[in-house]
Amino acid sequence: MTQFTLLAWDYTDEGALERRMGCREAHLAALRELYHQGHFISGGVIVDDNGKMIGSNVHFQFESREALNAWLETEPYVTQRVWEHIDIREIRLLDPHA
Repeated sequence: MTQFTLLAWDYTDEGALERRMGCREAHLAALRELYHQGHFISGGVIVDDNGKMIGSNVHFQFESREALNAWLETEPYVTQRVWEHIDIREIRLLDPHA
């Protein structure tokens, strides 16, 4: 499995936070399913200086970048226009048990 980090910045228009909150439960449910499949490693929300949600940082592991891309096509934060800019990089996370 290949590990990836996803750094995604939300749209900044007036309805951006409302769209995020409107599909947040579907987004979290999708991540929980990925966790049970062994694809979700860790992640969370990026907040600004006032605590407002403005993006996401997530670690995944998939068989390939193509498999990650296929999942992204169904991700609610993509389909509902929450994430505007997405940067994905291959990574190698430290295993503290190794």
